[in-house]
Amino acid sequence: MRRREVAPLALLLLLALVCRVWPQAAQRPLRLKSSPGLAVTDSGTWKVFFQGAEFRRMSLERTDPYQAIQLKVVRFDGRWIEPRLVHSAEYRLRSASVKTLAEKSGALAIINANYFDERHMALGFFKAGTEKNATISKSPLFTGIFAIKDRVPLIMHRDQFDPEQADEALQAGPLLLAKGSPLTVTRGADKQFRRSVIGIDTARRLVIAVTDNIFGGLTWTELQELFGASEWRIETPDLMNLDGGGSTQLHIKTAGFEEYVPGTAEVPVAIGFFPKSR
Repeated sequence: MRRREVAPLALLLLLALVCRVWPQAAQRPLRLKSSPGLAVTDSGTWKVFFQGAEFRRMSLERTDPYQAIQLKVVRFDGRWIEPRLVHSAEYRLRSASVKTLAEKSGALAIINANYFDERHMALGFFKAGTEKNATISKSPLFTGIFAIKDRVPLIMHRDQFDPEQADEALQAGPLLLAKGSPLTVTRGADKQFRRSVIGIDTARRLVIAVTDNIFGGLTWTELQELFGASEWRIETPDLMNLDGGGSTQLHIKTAGFEEYVPGTAEVPVAIGFFPKSR
């Protein structure tokens, strides 16, 4: 009788151990091939926060020096959401936080955009409303163009850009991925920094992301892998770096969801995302 009781008890203990170990194995950190010292500890899941808009939070850890990094990613279905460049001058502001620009423009989500000088003037090509800088910078950093034509977003290399074919556009960079291929970045490729990026995925959805961390950040090489490799389920064949560092900031606000990554610098230009008018 005693032996018959021991067998079921042992089986229950074994099942309890398996159930405890299995989630830990499933959540085992996955190290990046390009950077073995960086691991994705939680790849996150997509959550709809507005029709045509999804949010996802990824957690990463770097071993040396130790860093805990969150990568906050948003993607937009063009059937429901459209982008627009938001210029602070529209609201008689020299510059502002993206949160302020969202409140004034009505954007449900917004991210910082291109580089600017000490006078808060956009660097590189810029076209939005009546504001325009027609000069296409040849800097090795400014290799990307984000453009909007007939309400459709485009990301391309500056050498393929025709200003006459864009209703709105801004220049930033470097361009990290083009048609699925990582581009060679020679300037600061391995520097760990706060980042903001914009891309277009394989389903033609716009994708934006920012790093949310106090120290360190991601390199451009690491971003190329995170957004180019299939295992992370983002896959943006076209990906462009935006202004990083203190300019990096993101704001999302709807009736039932809010997310805010503040920056340490106000910006003159942002990219806003709005419910599409029919």
